[in-house]
Amino acid sequence: MIQPIENITNKAALENAVQRYRERKIILPTFAQQQNPELIPEKVKEQLKNIGLWDFNPLNLFRITWKNEAKETGGLFGKPNYIELPKALTGVDARIVLMVGKWFPTGSHKVGAAYGCLAPRIITGEFDPSFHKAVWPSTGNYCRGGSFDSKLMGTESISILPEEMSRERFEWLRDKVGSEVIATPGSESNVKEIYDKCWELRRTRDDIVIFNQFDEFGNTAWHYNITGNAIEEVYDMLKTDDSQLAAYISATGSAGTIAAGDYLRTVHPHLKVVASEALQCPTILRNGFGAHRIEGIGDKHIPWIHNSKNTDAITAIDDEDPMRLLRLFNEPEGKAYLKAQGIDAELVDNLHLLGISGIGNLLSAIKTAKYYEMTSDDIILTIATDSVEMYGSRLQELTEERGAYTEMQAARDLDRCMLGQGVDNMRELNYQDRRAVHNLKYFTWIEQQAKELEDLEQLWYDRKIWDTMFHQVGRWDELINEFNERTGVLKSL
Repeated sequence: MIQPIENITNKAALENAVQRYRERKIILPTFAQQQNPELIPEKVKEQLKNIGLWDFNPLNLFRITWKNEAKETGGLFGKPNYIELPKALTGVDARIVLMVGKWFPTGSHKVGAAYGCLAPRIITGEFDPSFHKAVWPSTGNYCRGGSFDSKLMGTESISILPEEMSRERFEWLRDKVGSEVIATPGSESNVKEIYDKCWELRRTRDDIVIFNQFDEFGNTAWHYNITGNAIEEVYDMLKTDDSQLAAYISATGSAGTIAAGDYLRTVHPHLKVVASEALQCPTILRNGFGAHRIEGIGDKHIPWIHNSKNTDAITAIDDEDPMRLLRLFNEPEGKAYLKAQGIDAELVDNLHLLGISGIGNLLSAIKTAKYYEMTSDDIILTIATDSVEMYGSRLQELTEERGAYTEMQAARDLDRCMLGQGVDNMRELNYQDRRAVHNLKYFTWIEQQAKELEDLEQLWYDRKIWDTMFHQVGRWDELINEFNERTGVLKSL
C-alpha cells in the first residue's frame, strides 16, 4: 500500500549525510520556510545579499520559493512574483494572472518540485549523498532543477531528457552543473523512452536513486503546500469585494503543479481546476498520442500522482499558437505592434517572462474564461513555469524557418492565436470521465512500471490517501530541523 515517508530507514546513510553536510556547510530549508521566507533566519538572509540567484551556493536552497525578489544577484524576499494580462491582450473580461517562475534558481519552479523529492530521502536515510547519484528523468526543467539541487545538496546527478529539447537545456546541464546527461530518442512527448532508460540504469547500477517526477509524491506535496499557498496570497492581493477565484489552470506535465489545485479547492470549493495539454498529443482529451513543441509538459500517459478526481476540465492547445506568440511577445516588431495597440509598454516589456508552456497555460485560461462565460469578477490563476530565457534557440530556429518577423505577422498572430481562441478542443469532465483518466494509469504504471494494482485502486477509492500524501511536509520539517541540529551548520553560521 502507498505510505508516506515519515521514518528513518537507514541510520548509517543518514550519518553519512550529516557528516557530508557538516563538512560542506549545507543547511536544509524547511518547507515552511519555502512557503514563508519570513521564517528564514536573519543570518541566512544576510549572506544571501551577496549571492547570485543561480550561484551554486548551498544557501540558494533558501531561494526555492515563489517570493524571491526579482533580482539576479543579492535579492531577498517579498510578495509572490506574478503578471496580470489585460483584456486588450487576452480578449476576455476575466482577469488572467500568471505566477512567474523565472525568479527561482534555474529560472523555473521545478527546482522546488525536485527539492520535495530529494530532501525527504536524505533526512530519512534513503539517499546516501556519499554513495548515491540522483537520477532525474525529465522532459525539461525538472532535470535542471534536480541537478541544481543535487549540486547544492552534496551529491552528483544524472539528467535524462529527450534529445529534441532546446539546446539551452543541454548546454547548461553539461557545462554549468557538470551533470551526467543522457539524451533519449524523441521529443517532448516521448516519456516512455525516458522510463526505459531508467530501467536500464536500475539493472546495471547500484549507486543510483531515481527520482521520477511522475510518481514522486514529494513533487505534489511541494506544489500543494508552496505553490498553492503562493497562489492564494496573490489572489488575496488582487481580489475585490465581488471577486472569486474562478479557475486554476495547469499543464498536465508531471501532475505536480496541478496539485496546487487540490489545496486551492480547500479554500475555494467552487474553483474550476483545468488541465492543459497539447492538441498534437491529446492524451486526456482523446486518449491520443503524438509529438508536440510545448516543452515541459510530457504526454502519452497519465502520471501516477495526478489526482484526476480533482480535475474539472481539459483543454488542448495547438502547439503552433504558443510558437507564434513566442515571437509576438519577444521579437522587436511584435512588441512594437502590441504597444501600438495601446497595451501598456511596461507590460509588453515583461512578456518575456512567459516561456512556451506558460503561453500554453495562458491560452488554456482564455478558453476556460470563454467556456464558462466568466466576467470581470472572475480571477483565473495559472503558471508561467519559465521564461523566454530557455528558448533563445527556438526563436532563432523560427526566424531561420519563417523569415524575419513583421508587423503584419504580429497582427495575424494576435488576432488568431490570442483573440481568436475558441472553446474547441476542450471538454468538461464528469465523474466517469475522471475515472477513465485514472484508469489510463494502468497501462503505464501496472503493465510497464511494476506498480501494484491495489495501489492504483487505493488512489481512487481511499478518500484519505491524497490528503495524507500532501501533508507529509509537517513531518519532513521536523526531520529537517533535527538534521540541521545534528550538522551544527546553522548554529555556526
